[in-house]
Amino acid sequence: MAENIQSNPYITFLLSLKENRGALAALRRGLGRTPGTTPEMYPYIVPWLPDKVSAQMEAAYYLTAALFAYHPVNTLSGNLGDHLRATINGGGNEQATERRFVALLQCHPDDLPGHLRHAVSYLKSKEQPVNWQQLFEDLLKWDHPQRFVQKRWAGSFWRQGSILTQTTESNAK
Repeated sequence: MAENIQSNPYITFLLSLKENRGALAALRRGLGRTPGTTPEMYPYIVPWLPDKVSAQMEAAYYLTAALFAYHPVNTLSGNLGDHLRATINGGGNEQATERRFVALLQCHPDDLPGHLRHAVSYLKSKEQPVNWQQLFEDLLKWDHPQRFVQKRWAGSFWRQGSILTQTTESNAK
């Protein structure tokens, strides 16, 4: 499912770094660290930060850059739910993927970087591209009280019927 989001200049910039090994190495240093605490990332992130930036927004910039540097393979469609679902369709372990995905959907914003790092690592191992534009937009809205990002990801992941969904339906009959 293609998302109708105009290309964000920040994401366009990150995509332009795909072949810049030095820049990607500097951005990867942010993996596993609190967003915004890795000075090597500053030259690539700080120029793109808005003048008035919330902590959540700043974290989204740093986290997206670090994750992108780890797995700089882009697609123009889908969200993280779609991408993780595609790994199952490609022969991945559905139950383990579902458990990790549910943990990601439930996680506190402070724990999101770790959960996303594991999800992107899994996607990389399966050679599954990521819609970096959509992920960035979703991270900016992650903490919304209506949890629409999490609901959209869940809808994308479970829309084709998972083992968990099929087991629940079988038990209901």
